[in-house]
Amino acid sequence: MGDHYDKVTEDQDPIKRIASKIPGFGGYIERENRRNADKLLRESTADRFQGLWKRITEIQKDLAGQSNLEFLDDLENAAMKVQTFIDKISTASYGQSSFFDAVKIDEEELAALYNFDLALLSSSDEVERAVDNVNTSIGEEGLPAAVSHLVTVSRELVSAFEQRSEAIMASAAE
Repeated sequence: MGDHYDKVTEDQDPIKRIASKIPGFGGYIERENRRNADKLLRESTADRFQGLWKRITEIQKDLAGQSNLEFLDDLENAAMKVQTFIDKISTASYGQSSFFDAVKIDEEELAALYNFDLALLSSSDEVERAVDNVNTSIGEEGLPAAVSHLVTVSRELVSAFEQRSEAIMASAAE
């Protein structure tokens, strides 16, 4: 399942380890571990994107300092989309809210949710490349295309996160 899940199960206290051996209770412990692993993963994802958001705002400051105001609105749009994504993933349900009390999610669905969140973390590489491209394109003729690509990638982040909610609701409908 990944590093976050391993960390959660390694940090488990001895009583939970023993309780996980009790028939019927083991599934409960396993679900709790998966929920906690997903929470850690989402926190890591938010931290990663927070760093990318800071880089975008630094580029904005650099361009403003150079009186290159042409792309500030587009960069602000990208920064706002990344911040929206950070806010959404930071506050997303991970299995502890009343939402999950009404919608029963089994271990396979929790694993699928974890994998979905892992894919969201992986998307940070694409955003990072887009930010790098904007940064290296400053003063070059490729800057408009680089900024446009960053805006598109940041918009896709929010759209990808919306699919997470749809996946939860689809699981509930089954």
